Amino acid sequence: MQLYNTLSAKEREALLEAAGEDRLTLSFYQYAKIGNPELFRNHLFVAWNEMEVLGRIYVAHEGINAQLSVPAKKFGVFKAFLDGVYFLENVRLNIAIEHDLKSFLKLKVKVRNKIVADGLNDETFDVRNKGIHVDAETFNNLIEDPDTVLVDMRNHYESEIGHFKGAITPDVDTFRDSLDIIEADLKDHKADKKLVMYCTGGIRCEKASAYYKHKGFQQVYQLEGGIIEYARQVTSKGLENKFIGKNFVFDHRRGERITDAVIASCHQCGAPCDTHVNCANEACHLLFIQCEACAAKMESCCSSDCQEIIQLPYEEQKKLRQGIPNSNKIFKKGRSEKLKFKK
Repeated sequence: MQLYNTLSAKEREALLEAAGEDRLTLSFYQYAKIGNPELFRNHLFVAWNEMEVLGRIYVAHEGINAQLSVPAKKFGVFKAFLDGVYFLENVRLNIAIEHDLKSFLKLKVKVRNKIVADGLNDETFDVRNKGIHVDAETFNNLIEDPDTVLVDMRNHYESEIGHFKGAITPDVDTFRDSLDIIEADLKDHKADKKLVMYCTGGIRCEKASAYYKHKGFQQVYQLEGGIIEYARQVTSKGLENKFIGKNFVFDHRRGERITDAVIASCHQCGAPCDTHVNCANEACHLLFIQCEACAAKMESCCSSDCQEIIQLPYEEQKKLRQGIPNSNKIFKKGRSEKLKFKK
C-alpha cells in the first residue's frame, strides 16, 4: 500500500502542466477527538492520493487542519468522501478566491501533537468551548462598536501585507507568542469589552476564542471562515469591505489580493510592494517582501552574501546546509538585519 509521495515536486509540476486541468485550492479544519491519528492519516493518504489531491494536512488527537489542491472534476467525489467521515460531514470548506494550478505539488499528510501549535499544556482547557462565530455583516457591525477590541491572530509577516482597519496586529513570529501577549494587554477588560478576533481561515481564532473564554473573557467572538470567507461574503452580499491589502496564504501563491491597496514596502528598497518571496539561497530561504526591480538586481536573494552563495557549485551549496546549526537558520519569516526596510 502506497502511503507516501513517489514523485518529486518537479515531476509533479511537469505532470500538472501537461494535464492542464483546472484545480481548486481550498482549506478546512475541524476540532474533534481522533483516537488513532496515525491510522486516520493513512486512510486519508490512500483515499486522497487516488483522487490526485495535493496539499499539506496535519492530523492530531485534537482534529485535522488541511490545505489542499483538488482537481475540479473530482470535487464532488472529494466532498462525498468528507461527508462520509462522521466529524467532517458538512464541514465548512474555505475555497480560495484565486486558484493556481501549482498551489501544492505534493500530498503531505502528517501526524502532529496538535493541529495548531499553541504551547499550551493545560488539561482543563477545552478547545471545543469556543467563542461566538459571526458572519461578515455581523463582524462589520461589531468592529464599529466602541466597546469592541479587534485583534489579528496572525503573525507579523501576514498582517504586514493586509489587515482589517483598526485591528491590533501583534508583532509576533508564532501563534503561541500572541496568546499571552493579548491576554496581558487586555487583562483589565475581560468583562467590559467585546473581544473580536480574525485569522486566515478561522482555525487559530477557534482555539484562541476557547482559550480566552477559559481565561475569563466574557464576550468572545471570531470571524467565521476567517478572511477567506469574509472576502467571499462581502462580494456576494455587496457589503462594505473593511479589509485592506492582501491576505497571506500558506501555499505556492503566498497571497490573495482582497483590495487594490498596497500597504507594505519592499524590504530592500522601500518601494510599495506586497509580494512575498523566499530567498533563492536554499541555505537561507528567508521569507521577505521583494519588488521586481530588487529581484532582478539581487537575483531573488535577500542579501549580497546570499547572492554570492548561489554562484557556488551546487555541491558546495549543499555543504553549507548540512548540520543542525545550519539547518536551524533556514525558513525564517521576515526577520533579518539585512532587510533595511522591514517594519
